[in-house]
Amino acid sequence: MSTGVQTPEQLFNQNCLEPNNCTAIELIIEPRVADLGGFSVRRVLPVRQRRMVGPWTFFDHMGPVEFAPGKGVNVQPHPHINLATVTYLFEGEILHRDSLGSYQSIRPGDVNLMVAGKGITHSERERPEATQTTRRLNGLQLWLALPEAEEECEPAFYHYPSEAIPQLTVEGVAIRVIMGSAFGVSSPVKVFADTLYVEAHLQAGQRISLPEAEERAVYVVEGELNAKGSVLAEHSMAVFSSESGIELMASRETRIAIIGGAHLGKRYMEWNFVSSRRERIAQAKADWQAQRFAKVVGDEDEFIPLPR
Repeated sequence: MSTGVQTPEQLFNQNCLEPNNCTAIELIIEPRVADLGGFSVRRVLPVRQRRMVGPWTFFDHMGPVEFAPGKGVNVQPHPHINLATVTYLFEGEILHRDSLGSYQSIRPGDVNLMVAGKGITHSERERPEATQTTRRLNGLQLWLALPEAEEECEPAFYHYPSEAIPQLTVEGVAIRVIMGSAFGVSSPVKVFADTLYVEAHLQAGQRISLPEAEERAVYVVEGELNAKGSVLAEHSMAVFSSESGIELMASRETRIAIIGGAHLGKRYMEWNFVSSRRERIAQAKADWQAQRFAKVVGDEDEFIPLPR
């Protein structure tokens, strides 16, 4: 898998079919590989050249991967502060547990929102009966930075079943508005600032207009897009300018995730901690090292040590 970021100059030379139209794309990001509890993921955000897109500070594509019986998702308890995690699956199932006592299976189309606030611990595994079969997993996990006034809020957990997420068809394109408002509909999923998160499934030749937002990006989950004269390959993310009227066209059957929203200002990140204050991250590291975080209910025996 290739790794890195393409600058606007590289875009012109490598991806741009119509150089005069390519200024709408500020950056193309290609994922790097990271290990996540027994399998590899494509990590797209953050990168050195782009730490955030709107409030989104982290973007992982899990899979697609097939697990043999006895293998699978096995992410031990670990902590978070000052952020919210958002998990969304296309295929498969993950079992979420946390220190609030939440016990929830996440299935395709569901939205799993865990607000860390002042501190939470959670694990991501699978139901024992699920691990006995051959199965697939494909999905996205993102982190939202919380506004400074909300960073130390009480931790909380929200689960929205698939049928609660708005679905619509725009000129033949199947769209789900996962968070925020787009295409005339609004998601019921809780947000803390202006937030955009949309899934769209296009057939070859179909087009979709990019929703307006202060900051925005498109990740190609599968397939290939053409945007303003630039080719966006599978598993790449394009960060767009605020230019209006940007249209995306699928070269073949394509699934995309559109993210964006309000710029929240600088955030620091270290391991699983995100905060507007470096000293808060230092405190969280010390608290985890001393095991002062609450334990995951029903999953108390294991934990991921603080990396050295």
